[in-house]
This record gives sequence, C-alpha cells and structure tokens, in this order.
Amino acid sequence: MKKPTPPKGLQPAPRALWVRLQREYGITDGAGLTLLETAVRAYSRMGEAQRILDADGCVTRDKFGQVKSHPATQVERDSRAGLLAALKALNVDVEPVRSAPGRPPGR
Repeated sequence: MKKPTPPKGLQPAPRALWVRLQREYGITDGAGLTLLETAVRAYSRMGEAQRILDADGCVTRDKFGQVKSHPATQVERDSRAGLLAALKALNVDVEPVRSAPGRPPGR
C-alpha cells in the first residue's frame, strides 16, 4: 500500500498536524484520511481567524456605531467545532498506535 501524503495546499502548521496524527494513529483508510483532511483544514481556518482577531480585536462597530462581534469570531468558533468533531470521529482521543508494549518513553 502506498504511504499517505498530506493534502496539497496546507500551510506548515496544519501540514505538521496531519503528518503527526497520521503517523501516531496509523490512519491509512480512505474515510480516515478524509476526516483527517477535514480536521486539518478546519485547524487552518481557525488559525487564520485567530490571526485576524489578534490584529482587529474581537469586536467591531456596525454602520450605526453599535458594538458587535467581529465576523471572524464565528469563523473561529465554527472551525474549532469542525476540528473537534473530526478528531472525535477519528477517535484520536484514544491511545495512539505503539510499536511496542509498555509505557512510552519520556512520560
């Protein structure tokens, strides 16, 4: 079987997350790889929204001068929910695949 490779167009941080999760959990099936891509793309969008919020702040003013949530707060929230849902569907909250029995080194 051909070794899975990260999807094209990912920034370094989401790409590194894809590689780490794919290796740690041995994700090689089509459905798992699709969920993994969904997770890292949501992670990428969440990071983009966080950078916008860091620059602009969490609130903005509408045309009447009223304070309202910055639109990027919704993108961040929705992306975080998508990331968590994909990770849950992948069952990555369980112990990753290990090459040998026993406690992992360094813990």
